[in-house]
Amino acid sequence: MKRVYRFWVLLAVVAGFGTLLAGCNNVTQRANTDDTWSTVQKKKRVVVGLDDSFVPMGFRQKSGKLVGYDIDLARAVFKLYGIKVDFQSIDWSMNVTELHNGTIDLIWNGFSITPQRAKQVAFSDTYLNNDQVLVTLKKNHITSYRDMTGKVLGAQTGSSGANDIDAHPKLLKNRIKNHEAVTYDSFTNAFIDLNVGRIQGLLIDSTYANYYIKHQAHPEDYRVTVGSFPKEKFAVGTRKGDVTMRKKINAGLKRLAANGTLRQINKKWFGENVDTPLLPDSK
Repeated sequence: MKRVYRFWVLLAVVAGFGTLLAGCNNVTQRANTDDTWSTVQKKKRVVVGLDDSFVPMGFRQKSGKLVGYDIDLARAVFKLYGIKVDFQSIDWSMNVTELHNGTIDLIWNGFSITPQRAKQVAFSDTYLNNDQVLVTLKKNHITSYRDMTGKVLGAQTGSSGANDIDAHPKLLKNRIKNHEAVTYDSFTNAFIDLNVGRIQGLLIDSTYANYYIKHQAHPEDYRVTVGSFPKEKFAVGTRKGDVTMRKKINAGLKRLAANGTLRQINKKWFGENVDTPLLPDSK
């Protein structure tokens, strides 16, 4: 009799757990289809998820202060609506999951538009164009993708560069050692390994590469090689239901372009060498 009783208790627990999971899934689904602008406007706060080591888009200075191009741009956009931006550091490989779970409201951190991501999130207008580049040390005499044959390549986990390696195998994947890139949680760690010789090349966003190299003690030690990977577009990632949020962000970006703020932010972080679609005369 006790065995029968235990069986029914176990069955009830399993059923209850299944109901709980279904409830959680329903909540997540609703969160992804809801238009949350009115809630954000009422709270006067929006949460942006980012990798806080991605220079110059969003990173922490030695003092711990969070700074960067996207930090300034996000704050400037939401200032137009009287809304404060809270920045939440996340595991970049989990950015879409964090967005769907409601931990963050937006992904705004050099987030490239890709077909894979477009299935899961909706994007704002493009505010910056970007390339994937191969960074090497000049002493290794790597001047083309072909020279990476048999060499070790690094990339950031979950980055558009890592996706490009798999999507366009003839460019690098089929050449490199083990036909797989070594992946890192941040480009900072990848550069450490490049500098000490654990990897011989790093596929990385040109925005990060140019800024990092410029601020090194010996920038002349590095070589940046542009290959044939497709050009990329940086945009803000939102949940698909946040139609009003996207409209507000797009309108805000256009206002910043019109009133000169966007040009000031560009110059602060990139000088004049930046490709911004909202400013046709840039680059």
